[in-house]
Amino acid sequence: MINYLTHDLIIHLIIFQLAVLVVILSNLVILHRARKHAPPDDLPMVSILVPARNEEKNIVRCIQSLLAQDYPSFEVLVLDDQSNDGTLAILSQMAESQPKLKVLAGSSPPEDQSGKNWACSQLAHQAQGDLLLFTDADTVHQPQSLRIIVTALIGEQADLVTGFPRQHVLSWIERLLVPFFTWASISFIPLWLAYRMRLPALVVAVGQMMVFRREAYQKIGGYDALGKAIVDDLLLARKIKAAGMRWRVVRLSDLISCRMYHGGWETIQGFTKNLFAAFDFRLLTYLFVFLWLATLFWTPAIVLVSLAFGQAPNARVDELAVCMGLSLLVWMIPYLETGIPFHLALLYPVTILANVVIAFRSLFYSLTGRLTWKERTLTKPDWKWL
Repeated sequence: MINYLTHDLIIHLIIFQLAVLVVILSNLVILHRARKHAPPDDLPMVSILVPARNEEKNIVRCIQSLLAQDYPSFEVLVLDDQSNDGTLAILSQMAESQPKLKVLAGSSPPEDQSGKNWACSQLAHQAQGDLLLFTDADTVHQPQSLRIIVTALIGEQADLVTGFPRQHVLSWIERLLVPFFTWASISFIPLWLAYRMRLPALVVAVGQMMVFRREAYQKIGGYDALGKAIVDDLLLARKIKAAGMRWRVVRLSDLISCRMYHGGWETIQGFTKNLFAAFDFRLLTYLFVFLWLATLFWTPAIVLVSLAFGQAPNARVDELAVCMGLSLLVWMIPYLETGIPFHLALLYPVTILANVVIAFRSLFYSLTGRLTWKERTLTKPDWKWL
């Protein structure tokens, strides 16, 4: 057994990482290719929909960036989701001088609907556009982003387009946790295969930017049909896939940026809420994935230390060097693509360890019904073995 762990397993990890590298490179080609379509002659009207709860620190930059879009026909609808800070007052003042901006006062969610899902549902019912673009109140959009995204949707003949905005990470907890979802999606979901299969696990969606054709959104029931689902973006994309409609992922890191969480504690709470939910509360799948990630990125370092102390006679330095070099590439390329600081890729073993810890925290809080978000208690989920 020790011989396998210190030699054969390293070879298997090398082979696995070569496959992951192929997935990453093919995904980057697909992300970039979706941006190469010529603009259509007529661009449809877009409703940009922004739910906002206690966002007074972010809301001005977000809305100003949306109102500055180089696009012929759009509206910006922002719903104040019962904020207890200055969000509504700020929005109301902005709307006085911005005819494209409409501010809605959100009502309390019904018993069968979560706060954000209800907020987005109210927004969609008020939207006038042929396309519905959902985005978060902590995003900032470049002036050309809407034109490029709509061109990609039309060119790809898609019903849903999403992508990975650039994530600003300032605290160390943010640096270790926030890039993980984007990295994992680019590394382990082969888009060329995901586009052709209806497997719900093979789906990517990021709620910071999702644009739907109105008829597709209505066909799947939109946010009205999500109830108390926690990861609304993934569930909507799965519904699009299950209905046989087209979803596509496009490169966004040069168009949209976001600071998802502010500070370490908020980051921990956010990932505690989302990690287990992203796996549809499938216990054994969830445990396998995080234990495998820990094995993949920690085994070579452990074997190298063991070799230095004469405890791994069958281990080879050259094989360990190849394995760890591939690990660095597997982290570095997605980080460079999505604008994550280059040097953070060097910390990939620490990043994995931090996410494994939060993964078990997410599991515990989900199973015990202790999940909360933005001062609201979330419903205890129904989990599955597989």
